[in-house]
Amino acid sequence: MSYTIDIGAAPANADCAQLGQTPDFERVNRFEIDAYRIGIIAIHGLPPQGCHLTSKPNRHDFGTYRTLVLHIDDEDDPAVAAYAEAVEDGLGSWIEAAISCPVEYDGNVASIPRPELDEVTIGALLTTRPGANGRFAIPAFETIHTNLSAAFPKLAETARARLADDAA
Repeated sequence: MSYTIDIGAAPANADCAQLGQTPDFERVNRFEIDAYRIGIIAIHGLPPQGCHLTSKPNRHDFGTYRTLVLHIDDEDDPAVAAYAEAVEDGLGSWIEAAISCPVEYDGNVASIPRPELDEVTIGALLTTRPGANGRFAIPAFETIHTNLSAAFPKLAETARARLADDAA
């Protein structure tokens, strides 16, 4: 039997778009959900076969808002069960995933400093890259960098190319 685990709209301690209050709510909410998916992948890797991360619409008196959910198709698979247990509490902050806040708020007004979602991933890859000696600044950086590189190989190559261009 399939079911979903609701992970939320953003990390627990982060500001997020508010239905009925944030101008251009739908666009901002979708962007935050997509960025949150990147953050979950950064920490936990891609979901194993038998589950996937997706956006779920939730109907409310003021309209529809979306949250990130883990959709589980195979609850008997131990890898799926382990992944579900790992992600069910979500993230506490964007910084846990080496992501600078993808949406900034001035009261209820949201701005998206890097409106291309790929830039969120590339930024995290550049932040967590190994030093010239091949070592990572902290152990979490190795996990984040490895997970994002595996999930988004073309963006990892773009990040490496930017570093090479900066070094030249």
